[in-house]
Amino acid sequence: MKKINKAITAMDRSGSFRVYMAITTKMAEDARLIHETSPLATHLLGRALTGAGLMGLMLREPGFKLTLQFKGEGPAQQVLCTAYSDGAVKGYIANPGVQLPAKADGSPDVGGALGIGTLTCIRDTGLKEPYVGRIDLVSGEIADDLTAYFFISEQQQTSVSLGVKLGENAEVEAAGGMIIQVLPDASEKAIAALEAWLPEMPKITEMVSDAEKEDSEEAAVRKLMKDAFSGLPEEFSMEILDMPDIGWKCDCSEERLEQVVLSLGAKEIRNIIEEDGEAELTCQFCRRRYRFDKEHLKRLLYESVKSRMN
Repeated sequence: MKKINKAITAMDRSGSFRVYMAITTKMAEDARLIHETSPLATHLLGRALTGAGLMGLMLREPGFKLTLQFKGEGPAQQVLCTAYSDGAVKGYIANPGVQLPAKADGSPDVGGALGIGTLTCIRDTGLKEPYVGRIDLVSGEIADDLTAYFFISEQQQTSVSLGVKLGENAEVEAAGGMIIQVLPDASEKAIAALEAWLPEMPKITEMVSDAEKEDSEEAAVRKLMKDAFSGLPEEFSMEILDMPDIGWKCDCSEERLEQVVLSLGAKEIRNIIEEDGEAELTCQFCRRRYRFDKEHLKRLLYESVKSRMN
């Protein structure tokens, strides 16, 4: 089955709640291959990337970005994801080989992998200082933590659902997510209908697996939206607003890694030149390697010294 990425946003006809949904199977599989993750790490990173990607789309304005950091005392240690308003997402897990026994019901112990810790959300919307919100992890299950974050830090009634399903050879067979936000003027009837339907809604990975059988990405997310809200009364049916792209994209570059070298300071750069003669840096997100030879390092040393003199 073809692995796809596509998002869809909608609002119910009464204007009571807004929905963000996405199929992110390809993105989760891309991350698995790049970071060579264990099955448990694939579940954890795939959910975090999907959640971050959906929240990035909520920013709307071009150039805005969002960073989610899940940091815990468990063996996974940390998951960090950055998402942009155009649907580009990147991320990494500190311990990609993390392994734990499955829970009693057979599901992966994502919460145990993170353990006790914090969720930090950083929104960069072009202001002088980015907005930073932080809460304690409530379960480490990613969707639960994001639901709690919206309620505690942003006072927003929100439901978050995220899922990753693995197939043969631990490949990502289906991945996706959904964020439902109740709007300020929501009718009580609409909220009651939504709350009654949510427990009956099929699992997100089941709906994604079915939707990916469609002929196109747009048809797939349309089916995902239709299946997800099929149990709502007609007066609260969904009206599609947009179908943005979403997917893995790292924006690292030699210029960005040069800034990392410059941040070491002239003394350290000089030591590298004298002791090693070269430096190699690896992007923590996409694992791409950047090599700086002696002449390149000398140019950066000159730039560092010049900046200090100015």
